[in-house]
Amino acid sequence: MSDRRSMFEDLSYKKLLTIDSFGDRLNYLSLFKRGYRSPRHMSNPFYKSRIWRDLREEIIARDLGYDLGVPGIQIPNKQDIIVHHMIPLEEDDILEWREDIILNPDLLITTSRNTHNIIHYGDRSQSILIERQPGDTKLW
Repeated sequence: MSDRRSMFEDLSYKKLLTIDSFGDRLNYLSLFKRGYRSPRHMSNPFYKSRIWRDLREEIIARDLGYDLGVPGIQIPNKQDIIVHHMIPLEEDDILEWREDIILNPDLLITTSRNTHNIIHYGDRSQSILIERQPGDTKLW
């Protein structure tokens, strides 16, 4: 496993299932907290392929459409469902067809669009909190 990939070696669906709460699962999967920054240019025909679309449907069914597979955390809008690769894909994974990375159900989880963005980029709504001080006269 490459040095870059070694930061993800502990991620798996099997391990994720041992974590009960949504927040703890989100922390476990956070790429942002691991210092990983997703390349935004990663748009390719793979996600339109029949093999990916079929596997995607299997993963959504396995997770019952729940966000991070947590029972009761529904994703209300089907268009907001994303199947997340726990180990981020690199172009070589697709070019060299590394099925153990790109098509491995143990490395995939159902997420909402919002949860997926938090995994990759952090929760920006919580990063701008300003602590109130005695004597504050402005509401930020």
